[in-house]
Amino acid sequence: MHRPPHFREDRLDVLHAAMRAHPLAALVTTGREGLVANHIPFLVEDDGEHGVLHAHLARANGQLEALRGGGEALVIFQGPQAYVSPSWYATKAESHKVVPTWNYVAVHCRGTPRVIEDAAWLRDQIGRLTRSQEAGRPEPWGVEDAPADYIAAQIRGIVGLEIPIARIEGKWKASQNRSDSDRAGVAEGLGDDPMAGLVRGNSA
Repeated sequence: MHRPPHFREDRLDVLHAAMRAHPLAALVTTGREGLVANHIPFLVEDDGEHGVLHAHLARANGQLEALRGGGEALVIFQGPQAYVSPSWYATKAESHKVVPTWNYVAVHCRGTPRVIEDAAWLRDQIGRLTRSQEAGRPEPWGVEDAPADYIAAQIRGIVGLEIPIARIEGKWKASQNRSDSDRAGVAEGLGDDPMAGLVRGNSA
């Protein structure tokens, strides 16, 4: 990922926080059929130097062949993103030397996946994933709310995935390369878009 110094983000806690806030990621592998990508929600664990990713996918998913092959996988998380109009820059009124751009947050993780067939591991993973999304709801749904035999049948149709993160890099493109007055104009132009907070210097 191209990361000019203005936009580079390497703080592990910041990267993990963004990944947890936006857990649906693109899982990219290469195999006999070339590049393959699927969009899968991941859990981020703090184990190891850079963390570990846990997920599950359908047993019928053709990407499993590449995942079992032992090659490296790329997992791409995306956070807030927004088009930036040059009309929001104070610089426009001064020189008109402005062009449009796109602000965004992205985290790339690389690692060698391990496919997991164990039913107990899978039951724990789907339980933790569900709790992470149901937390804060007035009446959160839990996996135990469904009949046990139904859940067991569903688990037979999936496989688990564990990816120790060997390399992680983040890019926070939030107008850091613009003047304070231009940044203020972008934040105002974005209104209540989540990217406005990042332009103001808040976390993702």
